[in-house]
Amino acid sequence: MSRADRSVPNLSAFALARRLDPVIASALDQRRLVGGVVLVAVDGECRFARAFGLADREAGVAVEQRSLFRLASVTKPIVSTAAMRLVAEGRLALDEPISRWLPEFDPRLAGGEAAVITPRQLLSHTAGLSYRFHEQNDDGPYARAGVSDGLELVDFDLAENLRRIASVPLAYPPGRSWRYSLAIDVLGALIERVVDAPLDAAMRALVTEPLGMDDTAFRVVDPERLVTPYVNAQPEPRRLADGEWVGTPEGGGVRFSPSRALSSQAYPSGGAGMVGSAPDLLRLLETLRQGGGELLPAALVAEMARDQTEGLELEGMPGWGFGLGFALLRDPRAAGSPATRGSWRWGGVYGHSWFVDPAQRLSVIGLTNTLYEGMGGRFVDELRDAVYGA
Repeated sequence: MSRADRSVPNLSAFALARRLDPVIASALDQRRLVGGVVLVAVDGECRFARAFGLADREAGVAVEQRSLFRLASVTKPIVSTAAMRLVAEGRLALDEPISRWLPEFDPRLAGGEAAVITPRQLLSHTAGLSYRFHEQNDDGPYARAGVSDGLELVDFDLAENLRRIASVPLAYPPGRSWRYSLAIDVLGALIERVVDAPLDAAMRALVTEPLGMDDTAFRVVDPERLVTPYVNAQPEPRRLADGEWVGTPEGGGVRFSPSRALSSQAYPSGGAGMVGSAPDLLRLLETLRQGGGELLPAALVAEMARDQTEGLELEGMPGWGFGLGFALLRDPRAAGSPATRGSWRWGGVYGHSWFVDPAQRLSVIGLTNTLYEGMGGRFVDELRDAVYGA
């Protein structure tokens, strides 16, 4: 297939089904996935929608299109959009110090010097923060400080987690580098302070109610529809246990508490804490792709989709930059991607991926209940390539 052909894929409903159904069937047959939902929208029309596999393998419950998933980092673009609504309303400024709203959050540089962090740096992960799961063992600075990544069930609140984060020196001066981090959890606390309401209430007012995202919240709205999470293993994925630590290919590891989604005591993690459905996520992505509608001014959506990390390399992500809430494709060749330059993407550690190709007027969602295959396994690239016919 020529370069020109790749730039104009056949995105008819028939062509998408012919290419995507075998990818899904293969992932199920090879027992890489237990279940999931894939949605593909073109020009605002959902041209491919498949619920496949089992929501609960042991109980024999099938996945449905409106099944609920622990979103993990799929939470981030939703919370980022809420912050941009506050910018649009003049209640938050991207380049003012967050100390204006969160004076108690005062992380220092390694030498003890003060640092200025802005909402823009939180949204673009250039604030100098990190994640505990990046650390190789329990002797890392976040582990020693008892920082939560927002995925495990803990007995303290968001304010205490921010205190613990701030007790650790910044990894670099804000704005000087990029590291995927707990920045969106800090952003969640910032939203709470600006709105003067708990984050779950703020998210309802700013994003989920205006868009009719009735399935999306920090606590599951209908436990009967919540899928069971699984971990890739041989000969087939195994059920994820509460409190289980699962190693990552990079050498770190994530502590999971699936019960967190059902707990009224869990603090709202702006980076990882929401539960939702694929149709809800598609509604958000399509609203942004189409310029923000009544939710956001087009100029602010364009700012979200502008590379905020020019001149910085993203560790482990050749060819990619980062905007305000998601990654942006800088160089398709370096990234090994058939997507168009300027495409958006991210995922979630419970087994999710999504991308938006504005040039092709295309939004694609793959929510699964199997980690890490559904986030960073073969399925992700196979799904993407099948969409483009690559």
